[in-house]
Amino acid sequence: MTDYTRPLLLGYARRDLYPSDEHVERLKDELQKFAAVEGFAMGSIYVERRATAPAAFNALVESLNRYELTAVVIPGWQHLELIGDPGTVKQEFEQVTGARLMLYDPGP
Repeated sequence: MTDYTRPLLLGYARRDLYPSDEHVERLKDELQKFAAVEGFAMGSIYVERRATAPAAFNALVESLNRYELTAVVIPGWQHLELIGDPGTVKQEFEQVTGARLMLYDPGP
């Protein structure tokens, strides 16, 4: 159940960087926990498939703009590589959407 008293956090990840759908589901669970620890409610997690890229990324941007959200979590900068150079994508993304990209780092 979503906690509407907390700001909403969206997620973005590439499917091809995980060996199975089970690994993607595990990532989603981890992002839910990350959101709670960081003071967010976890919203949709957009999973990009190589064959349809950048469809999920575009849907993410549309959601950010529609709901005026301010943060997106990604599991690593390599998740932006289907869109372009990660540094450039990050800079343009943050400038255009006004949202910041947060890096999920599960640590050791």
